[in-house]
Amino acid sequence: MTLRLLPPGLVNRIAAGEVVERPAAAVKELVENAIDAGARHIDIVVRDGGRTLIAVSDDGQGMTRDELVLAVERHATSKLPDDDLVDIRHLGFRGEALPSIGAVSRMTIASRARGASEAWSLTVDGGVKGAPMPAAQPAGTRVEVRDLFFATPARLKFLKAERTELQHALDVVHRLAMAHPGIAFTLSDGARELLRLAAAQGDLLDARLARLGAVMGRDFAQNALPLDAVREGIRLAGHAGVPTLNRGTAQHQYLFVNGRPVRDRLLVGAVRGAYQDFLARDRHPMVALFLELPPEAVDVNVHPAKAEVRFRDPGLVRGLIVGALKHALAEAGHRASTTVAGAALGAFRPGAATMPYRPSAAGSRGLYESAAAYQAPLATGTLAGLAEPSAPPPAAAPETPLSAAETHPLGAARAQVHETYIVAQTADGIVIVDQHAAHERLV
Repeated sequence: MTLRLLPPGLVNRIAAGEVVERPAAAVKELVENAIDAGARHIDIVVRDGGRTLIAVSDDGQGMTRDELVLAVERHATSKLPDDDLVDIRHLGFRGEALPSIGAVSRMTIASRARGASEAWSLTVDGGVKGAPMPAAQPAGTRVEVRDLFFATPARLKFLKAERTELQHALDVVHRLAMAHPGIAFTLSDGARELLRLAAAQGDLLDARLARLGAVMGRDFAQNALPLDAVREGIRLAGHAGVPTLNRGTAQHQYLFVNGRPVRDRLLVGAVRGAYQDFLARDRHPMVALFLELPPEAVDVNVHPAKAEVRFRDPGLVRGLIVGALKHALAEAGHRASTTVAGAALGAFRPGAATMPYRPSAAGSRGLYESAAAYQAPLATGTLAGLAEPSAPPPAAAPETPLSAAETHPLGAARAQVHETYIVAQTADGIVIVDQHAAHERLV
């Protein structure tokens, strides 16, 4: 075998395997370019899950004829003016996105620089670059990607259903939109509009909350705890949902580092550690955390997809996240989400279904009796209306004085429901304890 250099077209296709693994990755790269160009409005069209068409239009600074020709060359970028990989202040910086996308698709770029009197367009067909041509284009840039992966048909076999690929693209736009609330976004599939987000107004904290509410839902906006903590030059801002506003998966946990959406195990683990005393292991909180730190304190040049980062001091970052979240949760006290509270109140309305009571077996009363002995004397009577019809009426017993309940945070234990929950009485309300979660904490 003879050692030789690979042709540039083949090199670009190899690079595209890492940069453009699916249509959503192409959407991410193109939208990030638009954000870096200073766009205030970004319009995205994804047709057939991105297989047949991906179009991204922006009103950013645009490109001149010479810049357009250079933009589709490998490792050509305007985002490293000092050639310093430590000081990265843009979302993109590798100069691989456009040539990689053009190597596996039929791509057309039309752009007009701000203040310029003419626009230019350029085509790249399977890595073959055409000549720049005059075009009709307002200020900004429009990139059309057609027949994605036609040059690498094997990749098409690994794509999911159209709806799945479209959902991945929507998730990418959601994450970038949350990180940049001052930019308006629209997304459609060519026939119907799937997303429309107006540019948020007001200061950054209010704008972020408004954008988070638009993406994550009104429930999150109404039940989010604000975060703002600084430690050794690192700032953590954002919002965290109250513990009762939780989900069965970690899909609604959004993490950003210097405006860049990331998926980092350190950050996910920090969120889990902060909520471990408030949530069961199979439940996950809703959070949106924005970490801001000096560029030299984080390495974003870990993978071509730029979804992973490395921190110079990971212990400091984790401690900041855990501490800020725990402080916010402690400040909130026993606050419950409005959705949970509304459902609970609805259960007490006339005609609402009631949960049957099942007395516990003798062998499972250990923790219940321990909690009762620890908190306050247990009354021998049961809660009115909860006894089974066949059970004999309970003997009268003196009620535990409220003064005894007031001396304990969890009140006086009164009953056990479904062999799982302990119902306790306080001076001004009730406390429901998940005895299995309590047992885990005790041991």
